[in-house]
Amino acid sequence: TSAMNAKASSGGEEEASGMRNKTLGESGCSGEVKRVQVILVAYLIATLELTFLFMQMGVMPYLAKSLGLDSVGFGYLQTTFGVLQLVGGPIFGRFADQFGTRAALIISCASGSAFFLLMSISTSIPLLFLSRLPAVFMHGLPGAQKVITDLTTPSQRADALGKLGLCFGIGIIIGSALGGVLSTKFGIFVPTYVGLVGNLINTMIAVVWIPLQAKPKSDHRVTGHSDVFSIREILRLMKFPGVMEVFIVKVFAGLPIGLFLIMFSIISMDFFGLEAVESGYLMSYFGVLQMVVQGLVVGKLTSRCTERTLLRLSVFVFASVGLGMALMRTVWHYCIVAVPLVFAFSTLGTITDSILTKAVPSSDTGTMLGICASVQPLTRTVGPTIGGILYKRFGVSSFGYLQLIVNLGLFVYLLKSKIPLREMKSQ
Repeated sequence: TSAMNAKASSGGEEEASGMRNKTLGESGCSGEVKRVQVILVAYLIATLELTFLFMQMGVMPYLAKSLGLDSVGFGYLQTTFGVLQLVGGPIFGRFADQFGTRAALIISCASGSAFFLLMSISTSIPLLFLSRLPAVFMHGLPGAQKVITDLTTPSQRADALGKLGLCFGIGIIIGSALGGVLSTKFGIFVPTYVGLVGNLINTMIAVVWIPLQAKPKSDHRVTGHSDVFSIREILRLMKFPGVMEVFIVKVFAGLPIGLFLIMFSIISMDFFGLEAVESGYLMSYFGVLQMVVQGLVVGKLTSRCTERTLLRLSVFVFASVGLGMALMRTVWHYCIVAVPLVFAFSTLGTITDSILTKAVPSSDTGTMLGICASVQPLTRTVGPTIGGILYKRFGVSSFGYLQLIVNLGLFVYLLKSKIPLREMKSQ
């Protein structure tokens, strides 16, 4: 304890870290080993869940087509999935805050199993729509983010959260390839069986390896188990200093690009003239880029720059990406633009998640991560409609110009405003 007292001036971070180790039922060195072990298990759970999710995304259009669903119907199917994830994100976060991350991850993996089970028996269109229902609780990535948030000090957080992008990259590459190979060689339903077994294994991993209570005791406020579905509790977090401003930047900075990516399957066919296989290669290229950026670049940047600087940098890069997209004409141009695009996406996502979880009490980090996780489903829900109108009326360059205008506005806003940020620099 004398050593801890000596270091108390460093903002109590080491003390918090010590408490995190004690929480896991260990002390000293073995506690640190256990902490690292649990974080690695969280990465594994996220990787497996994302792999199976991308695997079904690749197979889904063909399964829908074989059941006689047209492109409009498929759009409704995607929107259903988006709406369920959108609604489920904050509820899942509240559940994790109140009943623990372990319970939340087990529910997420079990829901994944139900999702694939229903999908594997989808012999009609109504059954296919029904198979989307468990998606409301499928939130492996926010679950893993919650484990990491609970077990890292504020200065380690951005780097540790950034490494989850590696899991995302691996999920895209392996999932997309696996879905294609399994469905082509063994039949359209085989990926759903693999997803079912994989999610059952994932559930067992969560039961065995994730500790009952990952969060330090002192971090708990007595919430008296207020309602998990309380909208007021969820909106209360938006009133903390800086939360609303950073959340607005998080939603709008990537929105035009998000719309472009939702329309990408159509754009890659019409505008770039790509075959399905070439589209798959392009997705893998994206995955590799994401892994390199998240695994190597973001971590190094968070240790050298303040979060405010990185927030401004990612928005500025997003604006320049918009200009590049407005001028691109071939798929090779797009491959070049993809580099700063992935950098801006990864940096913005990691930094905003890190800032927002530090801005709220640690007993609310799960809810905050749940709200953050709803940004993508929100884009997926409104995306097909808005993206379709933009593409039909104004063409591909309209996404780029919109991206440029929105992010220049946000950049000026970030330069002028004094958003209060905690933990200015990650040591």
